[in-house]
Amino acid sequence: MKQWKSSGVNNKMRRKNRFTNWEYPEIIDGVPTKYNWVVQNKSSFRLGFGVDIGAFTYINAKFGVIIKENVQIGSHCSIYSVSTIDNKHGEVILERDSCIGSHSTILPGVTVGKNSIIGAHSFVTKSIPNNVIAMGVPAKIYKKLDE
Repeated sequence: MKQWKSSGVNNKMRRKNRFTNWEYPEIIDGVPTKYNWVVQNKSSFRLGFGVDIGAFTYINAKFGVIIKENVQIGSHCSIYSVSTIDNKHGEVILERDSCIGSHSTILPGVTVGKNSIIGAHSFVTKSIPNNVIAMGVPAKIYKKLDE
């Protein structure tokens, strides 16, 4: 019996096959999409091809949010380019083929690297490099992945 490695290559292949009929969703500022996720400040939001965003995710793109190709975001996530608590702000970038676990929060100025995975319920306060698994509160690198 052949076993699947949990490498990024196999994950990417499965995600690409899953989105053969993928289309860009209609996004209206502050209004839930048909998939029940919301973007505020739509003019500063960029969405790559084949992105999967889970229900009840909130994205505040006031200072820019870029989600590149084939990114997967779990349900109930929050992505902030501005913090109303301490007035920090900065562009958030989710590089291609990255995955964000459900109920995670991404703070202003953070970049999540290519092919990186953020564990569920994580609080990401600093940028995460390519090809790692990070998790926790605050998120820390747990493991490096093969490229």
